[in-house]
Amino acid sequence: MKKLQYKIDIKASAEKVYNTMLGLDNIKTYEKWTATFNPTSTYEGNWDRGSKIYFVGTDENGKRGGMVSEIANNIPSKFVSIRHYGILDGDNEITDGPDVEKWAGGLENYTFDEHNGITTVTVETEADDEYLGYFDTTWPKALDKLKEISEK
Repeated sequence: MKKLQYKIDIKASAEKVYNTMLGLDNIKTYEKWTATFNPTSTYEGNWDRGSKIYFVGTDENGKRGGMVSEIANNIPSKFVSIRHYGILDGDNEITDGPDVEKWAGGLENYTFDEHNGITTVTVETEADDEYLGYFDTTWPKALDKLKEISEK
C-alpha cells in the first residue's frame, strides 16, 4: 500500500465544504463530486464516529457493490477518517479473503483547514499499486468538482 495525498483550495468556509463533501444538507452534493469515481456513487449510513457506512454504486449490469467502512473519527468541519474493512457484493458483506486483504484497514482521511475564507481540503489515502494511476487521475477531478459545487 502506498500513501497518497491530494489537496485543493476552495473559496468557501470549512463548514460549507465539509457539509457539501459529506452531503449533510443534501446527499446530492456528495453524489455529484463522487460521480467522478462512479456515476451512481452514493452512501448508506451516517457520518457519526463509530458508525458503519456503505459507499455504494451499481455496475454496468445494475449490480450493487462498494465498500464496507467505519467512521473512525469525525470532528465537524475539521477532520474525517474512514476505515475501510470490507466489500459489499450485492447485499453481502465480504470482510475477509484475498480481495479484502489487499487494502483492509486502510484509512481515508479528510482535513479541512480554513484561513481567510479559503478552505484547504487535504485527502490522504492508501492504495494498492494497481490503483495508483487511477487515483492520481480521478482524485484531482473529484476535488475540482467538489470545489465547483462548494463555491456556488
